[in-house]
Amino acid sequence: MDLKTAVSVSASGLRAQSLRMRVIAENLANQSSVSQTPGGDPYRRRVATFAAEVDRATGATKVSVKGVATDKSAFQRVYQPGNPAADAKGYVNMPNVNGLVETADLKAAQRSYEANLSAIEAAKGMTMRTIDLLK
Repeated sequence: MDLKTAVSVSASGLRAQSLRMRVIAENLANQSSVSQTPGGDPYRRRVATFAAEVDRATGATKVSVKGVATDKSAFQRVYQPGNPAADAKGYVNMPNVNGLVETADLKAAQRSYEANLSAIEAAKGMTMRTIDLLK
């Protein structure tokens, strides 16, 4: 695998993990966002989805973003009769975002991002050593 292919594969991973971290940050920012209308649906957790894609030009397998899907899990209902978002029975639908899960996902995304950066640095270093040997 040449330097260009190695960097392009790692760069696709960097783009994917960057998107994943942005989606997780959005989830964390909205984990307490309730509906603007009584009994309405609050913020729904979003999840980035990826797929392996073969680059026809190089034959390398890259990461492509399939999209950002919404999590269909149920909302948590909390009894808060004084809340403007409460339904007729006094319950408020809370977002289906679990801060602990999001934090763990964020840490995994950061590690993957760092691994892709390390792969780019390793490929660059090997190329530089090869050039030095050829001098």
